[in-house]
Amino acid sequence: MALLLLLGPLRGRVRTVRSWSPQLSTVPPAPAVPCSGVLAAKTSLIQRKSGGCHQHSLSVTRLLSSNKPPRGFEKFFPKSEETTGVNKPIEAENTKGQEASGGDGRGPNDRGDERQRGGKNEEAHWWTRFQDDFPLDKKAVQNLAVGAAGMATAFLYFYFRETGVQISWKDFVHHYLSRDLVDHLEVVNKQYVKVYPARGVRSYLWFNIGSVDSLEHNLEMAQQEVGLNSTHRVPVFYSTESDGTLLFSLLPNILLVGFLLFAMRQRPMAGRRGGRQANPFSMSESKAKIIQDNIGVRFKDVAGCEEAKLEIVEFVDFLKNPCQYQALGAKIPKGALLSGPPGNGKTLLAKATAGEANVPFITISGSEFQEMFVGVGPARMRDMFAKARRNAPCILFIDEIDAVGRKRGRGNDQSEQENTLNQLLVEMDGFNSSTNVVVLAGTNRADILDPALMRPGRFDRHIYIGPPDITGRASIFKVHLKPLKLDSSIEADALARKLAALTPGFTGADVANVCNEAALIAARHLDQHVNTQHFEQAVDRVIGGLEKKTRVLQVPEKTTVAYHEAGHAVAGWFLEHADPLLKVSIVPRGKGLGYVQYLPKEQYLFTQEQLFDRMCMMLGGRVAEQVFLRRITTRAHDDLRKVTQSAYAQVVEFGMNEAVGQVSFDLPRQGNTVSQKPFSEPTAQLIDREVRSLIDAAFQRTLQLVSDKKEMVEKVAKCLLEKEMLDKADMVELLGPRPFQERSSYEEFVEGLGESEEDTSLPEGLKNWSKSKGDENDNSDKLATEQLPGLL
Repeated sequence: MALLLLLGPLRGRVRTVRSWSPQLSTVPPAPAVPCSGVLAAKTSLIQRKSGGCHQHSLSVTRLLSSNKPPRGFEKFFPKSEETTGVNKPIEAENTKGQEASGGDGRGPNDRGDERQRGGKNEEAHWWTRFQDDFPLDKKAVQNLAVGAAGMATAFLYFYFRETGVQISWKDFVHHYLSRDLVDHLEVVNKQYVKVYPARGVRSYLWFNIGSVDSLEHNLEMAQQEVGLNSTHRVPVFYSTESDGTLLFSLLPNILLVGFLLFAMRQRPMAGRRGGRQANPFSMSESKAKIIQDNIGVRFKDVAGCEEAKLEIVEFVDFLKNPCQYQALGAKIPKGALLSGPPGNGKTLLAKATAGEANVPFITISGSEFQEMFVGVGPARMRDMFAKARRNAPCILFIDEIDAVGRKRGRGNDQSEQENTLNQLLVEMDGFNSSTNVVVLAGTNRADILDPALMRPGRFDRHIYIGPPDITGRASIFKVHLKPLKLDSSIEADALARKLAALTPGFTGADVANVCNEAALIAARHLDQHVNTQHFEQAVDRVIGGLEKKTRVLQVPEKTTVAYHEAGHAVAGWFLEHADPLLKVSIVPRGKGLGYVQYLPKEQYLFTQEQLFDRMCMMLGGRVAEQVFLRRITTRAHDDLRKVTQSAYAQVVEFGMNEAVGQVSFDLPRQGNTVSQKPFSEPTAQLIDREVRSLIDAAFQRTLQLVSDKKEMVEKVAKCLLEKEMLDKADMVELLGPRPFQERSSYEEFVEGLGESEEDTSLPEGLKNWSKSKGDENDNSDKLATEQLPGLL
């Protein structure tokens, strides 16, 4: 036993030891083979310990014949030695022995031993290959064995159990009871009856019964009919057996619970301390992520919202240099709420903050606090703020905070959300100035947030990030044009200005989409560079949708679309306050069959005359259909919707109607339900009359204009049917110069009347926001140390 323990580490190293024979004890020690010293010493020890014991030699041979090294000793056995460094010298020695004996090196007594070892060796080799292909640890093998044993037991039980032969009541009476072939009956579970023909026989017959009472009555009547007296009546026994029905009914639940337990034991707890296993019921831990250095967005990548960026830079500067503010007695705001329409850069600004802050940035979504279990939301909120305090100074960003910050008091169906909100209010109000934790939040619906969350002391600053103006869009275009491979004849700044004028009302996300679509269009046509035409096609793609070249319109429909768009174009051309026309097309795009593109001026205030002219321009298509085609179609449904909205806004919201007066009521927004109107029924009827009167006046004015310019509308429609698209130069050629002086935002932009660049200058206190004061002091001390020898 001591020898076996000593030779254990050599398992699988000397495979040719199998060729030892009983004469091994009489052979002097073999010369040293060219292998490791440890192996040679062990081989000599084997030869000395053999002592001519044949059985002992065979057991040692089997011990050493495995290919797989023992567990824990793999690093001491290089793979190269398994096939080259050990086997070859010994095989060479065996070959010499075979040549010296003049045969194959086997004695007359070796053949049986060879056959005996060969079978076991092949079996061990098969098992070794199986273990290499399917590595299983001891625990997995035990689980598989238990499962296989259970399945085998269930199979044997249900396969070999005696089930009997089913018969009917009539067969039982005529073939067995009447012939006196029944030894006894056994009523099982009050559901069926086993019929035993003879005593001591395990096989039986069976039939179903309705109830025990009916069985006893029918059996009594049947025995009387066949003439069995009371002394020869068939005995009846009652028993209760388990046929596996309960087990099969519980089997799905057992499998489900087993799967959950298996998942609990197997799924590792990713990112948790100590490598503990995951527990699906411990859901109170926050899912907030701590971001350190893997954010590639910087403040230089954010444009179009310089004011909001300046506010965020101040937060970052406080976390890096708090002494500058604390020395003046200032306290950093505890939180800032980023609000505004989607796509304007709220989340992008938060990402840039994470990339520039050089402090831990903790981010989480508001929807991650909502779970199916009660109490999970408040628990996660507590854990998140505890994590923020441990990593202070840090920035905590809650995206889409409206998921947990909605107004309270809307019924009991939102009690869990209210509990989460209450915990958020407590955690934010519990901060003090020494924690150095800043809370940022983003939302698209600031109007539905709870007032307690919006008050100073929680979110002290409300930063609104709206759609950028033409200057902001130009700055955003410059950022997104940098990675594109532009044509050499294109100047990036001039292209950014032009595209900014072509995209009024676009958000930052829309601008990024335009640049990406331009690059995709260039790649689609195998162009080497992105040119101006690609950007124009991209703008049309984003505004109007995908061009439907495969949608072929019939001649009457195409004529209707041409006259409809011509009516829009001519009405806008001869109305003073209408937007300058850029392009008119009857090529189907998206859901529309044609469109007119204008170049509106950047303005925030509108007069009553401007709104009225826009209503007339939108009614130009319906009027042209009525004048030229003597019929109206559904083409104008979107125009009528916009005209109605504008008329109601003028009468109800803007106070531009004399009959209704200088009042303003809130109109119901799309998707909102209103239980009652904010005005009386007579006022509602008055509003409806004034709105209808305003729309009728706009329609009559447009009808008069189109009738006066009938020849021009006819000319534009025929040209559209021929070319399918007209630009401003074509319109000037057909209609002449526009009778009103027009100046678009782009023209003012080019002439320098508008702001050409965003003001990106920083106040004096924030110019070194990216550097901490400690670093500046260290650099100044280092510079003074370097200059000191020269001064001495």
